[in-house]
Amino acid sequence: FLLWNEWLPTGIYDTCLQWTKGIGITLSSGVTGLDTWVATTNNILSIIIIISFVALYSTTGGLRSVIATDVVQFSIAMIATLIYAVIAVSKAGGLNGMIDQLTVLYGNVRANEMLSFAPTGGEALMPFLTIIGLQWFFQMNSDGTGYLAQRTMACQSDRGARQAGFIFTVAQVLVRSLFWLPIGVALLVIYPFDPATASGETFVASREILFATGIKDLLPPGIRGLMMTGLLAALASTIDTHLTWGASYWSNDIYKRIVNEAWLKRKPSSKELIIVARLSNLLILAVALTIMVNLGSIQKAWYISLLFGAGMGSVLVLRWLWERINLYSEVAAIVASLIFAPIILFTVDQEWLRLLFMSVSSTAAVVIVTLITPETEHSILDRFFKKVNPPGLWRKTAIRLGINAQHPGKTFREGAYLVLTTAITIYLLLVGIGKLLLSDPLGSPLTAWILIILGLKIRQLVEILLHLISHLDTPQIGRAHV
Repeated sequence: FLLWNEWLPTGIYDTCLQWTKGIGITLSSGVTGLDTWVATTNNILSIIIIISFVALYSTTGGLRSVIATDVVQFSIAMIATLIYAVIAVSKAGGLNGMIDQLTVLYGNVRANEMLSFAPTGGEALMPFLTIIGLQWFFQMNSDGTGYLAQRTMACQSDRGARQAGFIFTVAQVLVRSLFWLPIGVALLVIYPFDPATASGETFVASREILFATGIKDLLPPGIRGLMMTGLLAALASTIDTHLTWGASYWSNDIYKRIVNEAWLKRKPSSKELIIVARLSNLLILAVALTIMVNLGSIQKAWYISLLFGAGMGSVLVLRWLWERINLYSEVAAIVASLIFAPIILFTVDQEWLRLLFMSVSSTAAVVIVTLITPETEHSILDRFFKKVNPPGLWRKTAIRLGINAQHPGKTFREGAYLVLTTAITIYLLLVGIGKLLLSDPLGSPLTAWILIILGLKIRQLVEILLHLISHLDTPQIGRAHV
């Protein structure tokens, strides 16, 4: 889309081209028809410009500027994606015609597999359950840390933070996915493939790039520009989010707490912290670009991130839920990730087995090290409990502070109930509405409506069920309720 070879003066562009050849990095999808080095130069120039712009407002405006721009960027991206979905579906023959075309191209069985929200065969069931069951827990953000925690902690109240978390989940998981699903199916019809060749990283990358190819081929001028702006906005919001989040780690956790307070025994000035935060952005960007140019596909990036993050997932959650977790537990998780991840990466082929082995081995290492190492000092646990009021296995600390020993367990049950009912609601609505939009050839719309109704009423149904269970101890009351 950004053809700098046509727009820049020849002298300036040739200099950039020679510089690109000199560093020997290729960054090209191969779908533009341009020479690899020309396409790489165009991409590098585009990345440098967008990163420089984002870094400018992120480092000077801080979190408030990032949140303000993210709201606008998300709105632009969603509006553009919705228009893209409408046009793509129309080009593919409409919602019903698109499904018919999918059946003609790939056959009834394959079309049903493509439109299914769950595995249709026994072979895929265990991988599916493993990925779904583990990937949300065994990953780097499993405890809601990082940029998600940064945003919710910036809210003015607990209630506001909960509302923000719910709105984010609905917008990110439900709304955005419902825009993407029709686009994905439409592109399967407009750009069909031979199932016999559907394997390998090259095939995966060629299918991933079709999202951008569809923008180029299907969208008219104006709408294409809006979608282009939406994509740049998506990139910008991701970059600025991680810059502000990373800067807070480098300035507060590393420079302030470790370098100054622990080693130098001094208190750094606010000006120092701001300088360190801004300089850290350059380091973060350099590391990110180095990783990016060595990735062959988005899927590969996701798999590698998931594998290395799986080693840290359990301890990130357990440190909030179990008072016995200590510093050695977290170190054990890091060491386990560094040792097991490369071994598993090169010895195990299937992704679900990689995730399973990594999760089991790292959790075992964390639990063993936790049980054989000393407890954290009581004074530290007491301060943490007073500040955070953590749920779960905090019975000893609660008793020591004169708090009801059942309180942490009750808090955990209430939080788990809220999380599970919200997750089930979002999932049922996603699948139900998705099935209405894209009804598979062998399915029934009745199933979709049942899922939607269950999604809207799941909280009430669970509360009724719990109420019934709580009264089943008394036979007469139990029979009356039944």
